[in-house]
Amino acid sequence: MLDAALIQQCADPSLKPAIVEQFVDVVGAPDPLTVTVKSGSRVFLVPMPKTAEEALVIIRENVGRAVVRVGLTQFPAGVGVKDTSELTVELVDKCENLRVGTRMFAKILRIVAKWYGYPKDDEVFPQIFEDAVYAWRTGEFEGVGVFQAEDPGGAIANQVVPVKQDAIEGVDAEAPSQVDGEPSKDMTLGAAGMRVDLSRIGGK
Repeated sequence: MLDAALIQQCADPSLKPAIVEQFVDVVGAPDPLTVTVKSGSRVFLVPMPKTAEEALVIIRENVGRAVVRVGLTQFPAGVGVKDTSELTVELVDKCENLRVGTRMFAKILRIVAKWYGYPKDDEVFPQIFEDAVYAWRTGEFEGVGVFQAEDPGGAIANQVVPVKQDAIEGVDAEAPSQVDGEPSKDMTLGAAGMRVDLSRIGGK
């Protein structure tokens, strides 16, 4: 459970605290140093970093050839980055990760809400939230790369904490990702669910 003070200090103000907490609970990681490396359906086993510096090494080794998710919000580290030297330890700082993660998720909520026609009905928001979670995990919504798309702006209306947990948690996190940093299609992808241990070879 996220600390209320952390949410107030760091989370995007356009999101209600309950929505921030729900978002991190559904897509995030309990340890701010968590680094997840995936390529298609393959999840690479990387050493759990003990420091932010160790996490940064793993991130830099893998961005560009796989999708790298980091920190509390499992933010995609490759978004908007042209060179790995641009990546810093702030990615796994609790406050900074929550700030950039919730800011991006708020943008995705607005993209989805716009597609729905900015509905005012309270009952629609849980579906918008679910679709935004799906887009967060796959990088795409209705053919649009959400991480790179422009923010349509506007307020996020009728923020009601979704009650259909099973539906949200059942989102296919193994769907093809359109996140920046996805490796080329020439890479050989393994069968669904395959996990590859890179820890013995330094992630190379």
